[in-house]
Amino acid sequence: MSAGAALELSLRRDRTFVLAGLIAISTLSWAYLFYDERHMGCMAAMSAAAPRLQPWAASDGVLMFAMWAIMMVAMMVPSVSPMVLTFAMVNRKRREQERPFVPTAVFLLGYLAVWTVFSALATAAQWKLHAAALLSPAMVVTSPLLGAGLLLAAGLFQLTPLKRACLVHCRTPLSFLMAEWREGKWGAFVMGLRHGGYCVGCCWFLMALLFVAGVMNLLWVALLSGLVLAEKIVPRGRALSLAAGVALTALGLLRLSGLV
Repeated sequence: MSAGAALELSLRRDRTFVLAGLIAISTLSWAYLFYDERHMGCMAAMSAAAPRLQPWAASDGVLMFAMWAIMMVAMMVPSVSPMVLTFAMVNRKRREQERPFVPTAVFLLGYLAVWTVFSALATAAQWKLHAAALLSPAMVVTSPLLGAGLLLAAGLFQLTPLKRACLVHCRTPLSFLMAEWREGKWGAFVMGLRHGGYCVGCCWFLMALLFVAGVMNLLWVALLSGLVLAEKIVPRGRALSLAAGVALTALGLLRLSGLV
């Protein structure tokens, strides 16, 4: 077997292995969300039958943080897959050239660390909304003005240069890796952190919409996850992002006017 054929076989094997791992992580995360949705649904029904405002205990905060963290894994692992697969390909080529390489999981851990921090901030925001009695038992904002404001903010952000700049980094895996490459495990972790930072910058307003439709509304979670993935991989992802921005802005205006 020629060196080129051996390299191609190794690349294909690595791609299959990494993709299988990503699918397994995403599947387990979604399975947890489905389980948690049923549990939360029962709790919400009980709260609706006997509504009362209770402060969060420490255990409530931990459970909500775990829910947010796992939800971000479920939503974002599919969309980061092209970047992770590209990282694995570059690493394999470096290994064949007898150059330093690191496990692909280190890059992914750096990426997920950023979304874990985001999950902590989202949990804090949910706690504040709960304490202010602005969330229903189904974890939906009860203020029409706040709901309209979140829709408008998310829609308008889709149209901004900042959104475009962050999306460019997410849509060009090889260019990102060539510009940001760092050696060693710590370097790979920092690369994951930096990519995660761009990704959060691209998507954080969209994630805030979970408070509009319900934090555990899995249909809404799936739709947002699909939008984030499509923005990154479809040929005209920026056009899709702009269209989503216009639609969200229009929906926010309609809700603000009381028409929806």
